[in-house]
Amino acid sequence: MSSSSSAALVATDLVKTYRGRRGTPPVRALDGLSIEAAGGSVLALLGPNGAGKSTAVRVLSTLTRPDSGSAAVAGVDVLRAPSAVRRQIGLVAQRPSADPMATGRENLVLAARIQGWTTADAAARAAALLDRFALGAAADRLVKTWSGGMARKLDVALGIVHAPRVLFLDEPTTGLDPEARAELWEHIGRLTAEEQLTVLLTTHYLDEADRMADRIAIVESGRVVVGGTPEQLKRELHGDTVVVEVPPARSGDALDALGRLPGLSAVSADGPTVRARADRGASAVPAVLTALEAAGVPVMSVTVARPSLDDVYLRHVGRTFRAAA
Repeated sequence: MSSSSSAALVATDLVKTYRGRRGTPPVRALDGLSIEAAGGSVLALLGPNGAGKSTAVRVLSTLTRPDSGSAAVAGVDVLRAPSAVRRQIGLVAQRPSADPMATGRENLVLAARIQGWTTADAAARAAALLDRFALGAAADRLVKTWSGGMARKLDVALGIVHAPRVLFLDEPTTGLDPEARAELWEHIGRLTAEEQLTVLLTTHYLDEADRMADRIAIVESGRVVVGGTPEQLKRELHGDTVVVEVPPARSGDALDALGRLPGLSAVSADGPTVRARADRGASAVPAVLTALEAAGVPVMSVTVARPSLDDVYLRHVGRTFRAAA
């Protein structure tokens, strides 16, 4: 991937192999991964667990060195000047980073003091972040008494306590309920819009990538298989998606029947769900139902939808995202 002078984050041909234990083969976590993110944007690395997303974050945040390739964050070379990179970045890892036996305020003040802020400035920064993330009412309670959504917002606040230029969010909403996820999305959206913070988000939630990201890179087996804006990637899939639910034991019969039907393409089955592409999905439904009836396959439901990120994933990876995950 060619780099841009305005890019806040760029990685080119990253390769990382983890040596296996004795008797087990090595694992190539990154296999030529290349990505780029403009300043003030959100780039989502979308892929199932094991695709290489977290390893990419570890390389870009200086936590591990690649076997080969290059990377720069905020214009600083990750391999040549890791200490300078760390001053420019924040990291919110999958696991909680706050001390549960301290209050939210104490966690933030300590984090700011570690970054070199004075006591007064650290206290002011903590108060501002508690207000920004609507945590003021719980600020002086032990974090162990907080809800999961509140604790995750505190993790993000800790990640930006020193006002970094780039923030890494590694699976930030895993385990949160839909309301807490939506609230966290809203806070992150304001950060990028108001402070020009660049965010690299790793996720295995399709709706999260679709809603939050300016650009998406689908990662499979340690490399980017396709990238672009969510709308651009979906627009490249012309026509509609026809989704048919059948009894799980009959999905193979449905796959055979629809695979022979003219006007359908990219027919696939994932458990009881059979998908196909059609230029005009609504017009294809009668023929789909007729073909399945002739094959003796009961139909539980049939829907027609515009292309989704799951359809994009299916086209470029060869299976649905749910099957990959």
